[in-house]
Amino acid sequence: MRMRMIALTIILSSVLLAQTAPVTELHQAEPRSWALLNATVHVEPGNTLENAIILIRDGKIVDAGRNLTPDKDYTRIDLKGAHVYAGFIESWLPVPASKSSPSVRDSWNEKIHAQHSALDAYKVVPKQLEQLHKSGFTTAHLVPKDGIYRGSTAMVQLNPQAEVLHTSIAQSVDFAYGGWESDEYPNALLGTIALIRQTLADGEWYLEAQRIARSNRDQNDLVKVDDALSAVGQARKSDLPFLFQSRDEIGTLQAIAIAEEFDLRLWTLGNGYEYRRVEALAQDIEFMILPIDFPAKPIVADPFDAMRYMTEELKHWYQASLNPAILVEARIPFALSSNGHKKSSDFRDHLLESLQSGFSAERALAALTTIPAENLGLQGQVGKIKRGYFANLVVTNEDYFKEDSDVLSVWISGQRHHVNRPPLVDARGEWELSAEELKADLILKKTSWGYRGKLKSGEVTVKLDNLLLEDTHIHFTAVGDSLGIPGILRFRGQMQDYRIGGTYLDTQENQHPWTASREEAVSTGMGSSEEAGQKKSLPVVYPDGAFGIERTPPQAGSILVQNATIWTSGPQGVLEKADLLVEKGIIKQVGRSLTAPSSETIVIDAAGKHLTPGIIDCHSHTAALSINEGTQSNTAEVRISDVLDPDDINIYRQLAGGVTLINILHGSANVIGGQNAVIKMKWGGLHEDLLYDNAPQGIKFALGENVKQSNWGDDMTTRYPQTRLGVEQWLRDQFTAAEDYREEWEKYRKQSRLFRKKVPPRRILEMEALVEILEGKRWIHCHSYRQDEILMLTRVAEDFGFTIGTFQHVLEGYKVADRIAEHGAGASSFSDWWAYKYEVIDAIPYSGTLMHDVGVSVSFNSDSDELARWLNTEAAKAVKYGGMSEEDALDLVTINPAQQLKVDKWVGSLEVGKEADFAIWSHHPLSTMAVCEQTWIEGRQYFSLERDRELQQRDEALRQDLIQQILRDTDDEWEDRHKEEKEPYSCMDEFEGIGGAE
Repeated sequence: MRMRMIALTIILSSVLLAQTAPVTELHQAEPRSWALLNATVHVEPGNTLENAIILIRDGKIVDAGRNLTPDKDYTRIDLKGAHVYAGFIESWLPVPASKSSPSVRDSWNEKIHAQHSALDAYKVVPKQLEQLHKSGFTTAHLVPKDGIYRGSTAMVQLNPQAEVLHTSIAQSVDFAYGGWESDEYPNALLGTIALIRQTLADGEWYLEAQRIARSNRDQNDLVKVDDALSAVGQARKSDLPFLFQSRDEIGTLQAIAIAEEFDLRLWTLGNGYEYRRVEALAQDIEFMILPIDFPAKPIVADPFDAMRYMTEELKHWYQASLNPAILVEARIPFALSSNGHKKSSDFRDHLLESLQSGFSAERALAALTTIPAENLGLQGQVGKIKRGYFANLVVTNEDYFKEDSDVLSVWISGQRHHVNRPPLVDARGEWELSAEELKADLILKKTSWGYRGKLKSGEVTVKLDNLLLEDTHIHFTAVGDSLGIPGILRFRGQMQDYRIGGTYLDTQENQHPWTASREEAVSTGMGSSEEAGQKKSLPVVYPDGAFGIERTPPQAGSILVQNATIWTSGPQGVLEKADLLVEKGIIKQVGRSLTAPSSETIVIDAAGKHLTPGIIDCHSHTAALSINEGTQSNTAEVRISDVLDPDDINIYRQLAGGVTLINILHGSANVIGGQNAVIKMKWGGLHEDLLYDNAPQGIKFALGENVKQSNWGDDMTTRYPQTRLGVEQWLRDQFTAAEDYREEWEKYRKQSRLFRKKVPPRRILEMEALVEILEGKRWIHCHSYRQDEILMLTRVAEDFGFTIGTFQHVLEGYKVADRIAEHGAGASSFSDWWAYKYEVIDAIPYSGTLMHDVGVSVSFNSDSDELARWLNTEAAKAVKYGGMSEEDALDLVTINPAQQLKVDKWVGSLEVGKEADFAIWSHHPLSTMAVCEQTWIEGRQYFSLERDRELQQRDEALRQDLIQQILRDTDDEWEDRHKEEKEPYSCMDEFEGIGGAE
């Protein structure tokens, strides 16, 4: 009732406003009662009535059926031959963000404006309405643009009055961020997800704090907070859906993770890539809004142009139209949207393309009507042609889901809006045109936006310009010079059955008669997808690109590697002609003359080869979609685990270098960076498959030039701290605040047990991470260069009662190696990097050996996707620079980094009871001749040279097949539909600032 009153108020307001100006023309009295006769009425998906009648009065449907008798006051319209559908629902219509009034208390962050409504800034744009009507849309779900928490969505009728049907449907959320050039938090995806989580926590705290304060009747305890935060809390309390927008399937998985953590009802805006991970999405998404904006056809005729496209892009061009049918099979409820299309014809083109790819017309109709109506809270109002529903209708000249159908009109709340007046004669085909001085073939072809044509006389072809067909009339112009008639000729004619008769004007405007005829009419309609030849889906691999695998490699029951030189990185040292026995992913024996426990044991003859533990990289930025949240000096709340990219090709490349485990670190843009993630290199898995649960939590700190911004340019001089002195003070200040935060919670918990319920402290994610450091639950990995700062951080840590986990880079660590050993920190360094910025001036390649010799646990890391593939030869440099033994050198990339990450109980050496992470090498593992032939993780083979060759052959064959498919796609409308070519996807990750080569 309240919704109807709002709609009525808006209608009355618009009427009153219209009456303020004097009427200067004849009054137009639109009928209030209509009878639409003799139409094919699609009452709802799966229910169609032939020669039916629809009765409309006062904007609502009175009845719909076959044997109805309209009263005398109904205005009758004969729709014989036409099809009528319930008005389509545009489920995603973005509107600009509104500006708050002075009375609204905005969030501290400009990207948080959850208190806004899409209705605040919605304005009727006639051209936009016209485009939507051409596609058949009569109702729209308004979604606010801009920001992270964007505000509540709403439903309106797509008429000039913009009748409001629903004011608050979902809270819209987007993974938006400013980019590295922005100094506003967040400027990276890391920070965006952290801000989403913090705001959800704040909203929950706010409601609980207000409830407790009111129950205690204590006005002093009432929390003053911004309206945006209140809106987020109320959305959760009211169980409103949170509608997340993501750019790809990994973004959707990130939204799922947030929804699971905070128990949200999850809606998503689809992105077209769902087919890649559809099984992972199917159980967690309540409702999806799916744009069908397919990629442009790749340009591959020139081999050099073809090189611009990765195989993944070519495959997506083929697979995109299959996505709707795949989602139906996965039972994910979704509505269709035209969002992303510039023209209504593009939406129709892509919809028909999806029908050719197995998406049924009935399911498409449901995705445009009943499904969005049910999910968007409008069931019983729109989506069906039934008694009591709004008279929202789409009238087409034939089946909407046939290729050549046209929308004639849409009805919204019982008001008719004309859309098209198509020609009454189907003019497609080849006509024999005859005139006094001209004999030619007139060739007319239908397009989604009208007709196109040409004149062909012998070898001469002339394109028709200004071609227009309206009712039974045809008009066009043609350049006559090539046809033997000088100038531009202007033709007009009238069509009847299989003949056209008319006149054309020459340059002197003399009239000349012309006629054209054809043998028979051309059949219309696309027919069913089966008739058109249904498109078949390509096999999906994980990731769905180069070197993707069909499934997770099976875990062998038992594996026996025989006759290898085994570098155990453990107490047994190096064993010649030895064997390794693995059962169910765990090392069972290491020795000589071992026997296979069963006939099903996988036996690998490694004679002449070398076997090492899987290589561990203690400082990596691989497999992360975002590295640096560089806007603030403390971003302890951000987490690498939120932005893991299981599809990063560098995982596979590093497996080819024997790498099995890495420590992914935040960048070095700030003093207190983000939380790290330790992962196993399980190619083809999801992010939860990658995360190594045995690894304790860690966090990135940084010192030196980066964090005081001395190498950022003259514009970056406002963020505190700007000096090394300030860095120490900042650290002490933050840990003091963390101690206060911990004490505040301890006090609250104690009082809550003894006295009445008190308002809890606000949960602060960045402080929680620092408290975990104070309590020894989270280890610091600190970017460092100079000896004075290394000493400073050990003193700060000891003053606050914790120990540094590792000093990363630690290029002057050799100067204070005894102090690092005394403190108990590890050192994860480069082998021989120097001279890339001033504070590296005292770096020497002997540093690793010197620190090792005084008892520091030393590792060599990559800090580079490329260098990580060669960590075995990086370790070899310690033999040259300092004379380290070969066994100790290999330990730099195996057991030592495992110790630094506190995972040496499970990995890092080949010992009984540890996980079977190992690599088989063709030569001595420290040799530049060594090639990694196989890499195993927990008894599963994730890489082998043999399988690599098979994957290369498979991918090359697929690529050539796809290119042939593209070249065979000779759609006549392709050139017009793709005049503005979309930029091909770039495989280059977005650069988020300092943190790669540090």
